[in-house]
Amino acid sequence: MQRMRFVKDFDLPPERVFGFFAEHENMDVILGAEITRLRDGDDGSRNGVGSARRLKPPGPVPAFEETVTAFVPNELIEYRVTKGTPLNHHLGTITFTPAGSRTHLEWNIEIGTRLPGLDFIIAKVLVKNIGGGLDRAAIPA
Repeated sequence: MQRMRFVKDFDLPPERVFGFFAEHENMDVILGAEITRLRDGDDGSRNGVGSARRLKPPGPVPAFEETVTAFVPNELIEYRVTKGTPLNHHLGTITFTPAGSRTHLEWNIEIGTRLPGLDFIIAKVLVKNIGGGLDRAAIPA
């Protein structure tokens, strides 16, 4: 099992940062993958619980699906990979904490695979892609 943690502070209020990260289509810049919305949330929110996206990373990596499992506006997004990867465990949790007029984002990811060492390789790619993606994130003011 591999665990990754990303943190970033944004000079914007939580509702702006949350709104950007909640929109599936905005995650292409962060994740370095082509994103396709598969369905809206079951909870009456476009990006809420039950909403799903398809991610197609560059290169020979197969596409996979993620589904939102917890959604608290301006505070929390939790998702799981639900189809299409060699992972037998993938949980992502993104929290948004007010810090004055700013937002502190913390993104935790857990992954596990049946094949020894594969989770380590996938974690290295995620650290590079998400770390760089967060640095490139340009959230409209």
